[in-house]
Amino acid sequence: MVIVSPARIASVMALTPLPTSFAELDDRVRGGLPKSALRASVEHVSRTSEERRTLLFRIIPEATFKRRRDLLSPDESEKAERLARIFATAEYVWDSEADAREFLNTPHPLLDGRTPLDVSMTELGARRVEELLWKLFYGIPA
Repeated sequence: MVIVSPARIASVMALTPLPTSFAELDDRVRGGLPKSALRASVEHVSRTSEERRTLLFRIIPEATFKRRRDLLSPDESEKAERLARIFATAEYVWDSEADAREFLNTPHPLLDGRTPLDVSMTELGARRVEELLWKLFYGIPA
């Protein structure tokens, strides 16, 4: 199985400089990512401004997000990274940002009719979505 690079995940979050390893990306996540990282991930995944707003405040409550000065908490940073990783993987598999976005926002029968985006709100759910994406990529029956 191919794993998307830490630089690709970080680029979805518009992080600079881009990390060169998963260890470096992990250090940045544990230290707290900038609020802009979550905003950038949400921008990539969402199709409309209403979807962006709903998703952003589903991940971090609006009042909490507004209270944050510059950095997200480590837990919030993990959620931002997970969202970016799922998007980066979908974009790799579909070779298109628009197709990746559509896949993530369309209910899928192998996910009990839920959208991949909804399922990926937990780490285990994100793993399910990644597994589905790689099966699609390699043409393996799911």
